[in-house]
Formats: sequence, structure tokens, C-alpha cells
Amino acid sequence: MKMCRLFLQLFLGLILLPGLAKPDPDPLQDYCIADTKSPLYLNGAPCLNPTLALSSHFTTSALAKPGDTKANQFGFSVTLTTLANLPGINTMGLTMARVDIAANGLVPPHSHPRASEVTICLQGVILVGFVDTSNRLFTQKLEPGDSFVFPRGLIHFLYNMEPKKPALAISGLSSQNPGAQIASRAAFVSNPPIPEVVLEKAFQISPQDVAKIRKNLGG
Repeated sequence: MKMCRLFLQLFLGLILLPGLAKPDPDPLQDYCIADTKSPLYLNGAPCLNPTLALSSHFTTSALAKPGDTKANQFGFSVTLTTLANLPGINTMGLTMARVDIAANGLVPPHSHPRASEVTICLQGVILVGFVDTSNRLFTQKLEPGDSFVFPRGLIHFLYNMEPKKPALAISGLSSQNPGAQIASRAAFVSNPPIPEVVLEKAFQISPQDVAKIRKNLGG
């Protein structure tokens, strides 16, 4: 009887969990402007006194300027809204991102552990895609005005198909802190490094291949 109750509790927990698991907790007030000067370290940021709220707290020009796509070997740049440049976003459960991609540049396969993402192409022709947990690839060519959704936590990429022109996209993510993990860098340039034998077996490559990939990725 006791075992049956345990199984029932587990079953009900699995049913209810998806409805309870949210990227960010819901705010308990109209807004919570981030007090970025507070010494407290919270899951988010402390709230500024509402009487001190200004329109400027809800406005940013952070996404107005192109990012430097030459800053990495892949040819992309991501500029995010943050508590520093948009304090009014605190507790709202969202982030905006400007994605600049050089000609034939790539936002390499990566994931956001805490957020789903919707991307709209504003300039250029962008090949996007994600892989689900059954290793099925969903991909689409985006032209200006087209949008695509990347489910939370799944590996996805964006590739500028234009050989001579840059591409531009804007993304919305369903978390104040979505996180980002590039798959290749996580595997080959972690700190401390993953043991070589693990990489050799996981990717079926030689020690020389591991060393070459690490060098190419800046490890």
C-alpha cells in the first residue's frame, strides 16, 4: 500500500511538474526596476523604490548599434538587453538580443538552458535550425520579416547564407537570464578541460584531432 502511494505521488508530480516549471518566477508587482547599486545578491536584482521610477528605466538604445563580428572566429556578435542597460526588464522574464552575422558567418550550435527563443530576420538570408532530443533536425531559410522559434534548451544555430553581405536578426528570449552554451567550446575548451580520452571516445577522434580542435577554438 505504501509503495502504491509513492508511485501515485511520483506520477502526480510528473504530471504537475511541466505546469509548475517556468523559466522565471512571476513578478509580484507592476515592475521591479533593478537597483544595480545594491550589494545584495539575489535571483535577479533588488527593486528600486517605485517612487523613483523613470521612463528611462524602461528604454534602451543598446540594440541600435551593430556588434563587432570580427571579435571571434565564427563571425557573429550578440548584443543583449541587461539590467545595466535596461533596468526595467528586471523580473519581466525576458531578454532581447541583436544578432549580427558577417558574410558567411555562423552563430555556432548552442543552447539556452533557461529560455525559449524566437528570432526574426531583419536583413540578409539566414539558415536557422535546431535538433530535438530524438536527433531530428528542423531547419528553415529566413528572409527579412521571417521568424523562427527555438525551443528551450535545444541545440540550435544561425548561418548567414550571403557570401558578401552581413545579416541581422533580433531575438526575444523567455528569461531574464537565458544563459548560452556553445556546444563545441563546452566540449573542447572547458576549464578545467574534459579529459582527452573522453573526447576521443565521444567524438571518435584521435588525440591529434583533440589537440587541433582545442587550438582552433582558442583552448
